[in-house]
Amino acid sequence: MTAGAAEAVPAYEPAPRRPRTERWSPLVRRTAGRYGPVLALYGTLKLAGFSVFMYLLHSAGDYRTKDPRFGGGAHPWDVLASWDGWWYQQIAAHGYDPALVPVPGARGLITLEGNSAAFFPLYPALMRLVSECTGLGLYGAGMLVSVVTSFVAALGIHAVTARIGGPRAGLAAAGLWAVWPGSGTEWSGYSESLYVALAAWACHAVMSRRWLTAGFLTCAAGLTRPTATALIAALTVAALLALVRRQDGVARPVAAIAVAPLGLAGYLAWVGHRMGDWGGYFKLQTGAWAHTFDYGRHSLDVFGSVAVGHFDYLFAFPFEDVIGVAVVLAALLLIPLLIRLRPPVVLVVHTVLTVALVLGSQQIFGNISRYLLPAFPLFIPLALHLRRLALPLQITLLGIAAVASGSYAGYVLFELGVP
Repeated sequence: MTAGAAEAVPAYEPAPRRPRTERWSPLVRRTAGRYGPVLALYGTLKLAGFSVFMYLLHSAGDYRTKDPRFGGGAHPWDVLASWDGWWYQQIAAHGYDPALVPVPGARGLITLEGNSAAFFPLYPALMRLVSECTGLGLYGAGMLVSVVTSFVAALGIHAVTARIGGPRAGLAAAGLWAVWPGSGTEWSGYSESLYVALAAWACHAVMSRRWLTAGFLTCAAGLTRPTATALIAALTVAALLALVRRQDGVARPVAAIAVAPLGLAGYLAWVGHRMGDWGGYFKLQTGAWAHTFDYGRHSLDVFGSVAVGHFDYLFAFPFEDVIGVAVVLAALLLIPLLIRLRPPVVLVVHTVLTVALVLGSQQIFGNISRYLLPAFPLFIPLALHLRRLALPLQITLLGIAAVASGSYAGYVLFELGVP
């Protein structure tokens, strides 16, 4: 080879590195393709229902004559942080002072003054944290937590349902979460969205056999709502079955069983210690809010009365209670359909126990529509049927339900009853 030919050979140059944005773009595209439709559908449906809810509040105007603590305020959106939302803001601002304070001379159902210890701490703690980190007030921080966790819950419900019926069914289930009766609390100063997000992903972790993740999520759920009793039991049953079948060793299922109840048990023990009465939380619920487990007597009284058009039972709110009765009937019809699908045991136990705990308690019956939101596996049989429809028809049906939900899931809950 001549010297000139040698000079013609180009020197080796390393290939230029792709910009980091290009390296990440496939992951972003995959993530957007997988979760984008879920978030878009849920957000659109929820925004439609929320807008109708705000319109109904403004056009009726009843909130202007009510106490800001009890469904009133200067603006329609103030209603979203009334009732329980007011208590959560008080906890976020001032913390707890658990006490059993008798109402002087009181007889009958309400014998104790209301106390913030009846409300679990994780939601107001996040409200306080977000407020301090963002500069938002407690109202704005609470709404931000609720809205963000409602989307996390939608993704969790989609993930659980997709493992049983595929992505189309998961998408339908996320849509049902947006329009279900009681869904008016998802974008409000309430803890439902946070709890359902934790419960859905805890169930998904059990189904994926990620036991420690499931245990910690269940522990956090126990710091959010007492309904976590059903989730703790569901995880325990699933973990014991895994031990019997020798599927995942011993250490991780046992650790999940040990960790799961710590949040709920720890908070109840702390309240009892501060009150000087280990059953203080339950005495407060009974004496200040007339909430107690009565093995279904109150629920049967409501069903017997509503069936004949009477509304002379405890805590009667006719419009809200009729919706509550319809929700319970739907749940009782859907449970056998869910069991027929033979889903993972964690979903069956969680759903059945959630329904049993709600129906077995004496409380404001109209609240059942939101108390049953954690029983999200009930969406699965409906979602499997909805997935058979063409997507435009599916979205049309859910869209109609979303518009109507502004009334039955929002206005009725907050203004015609007590949420």
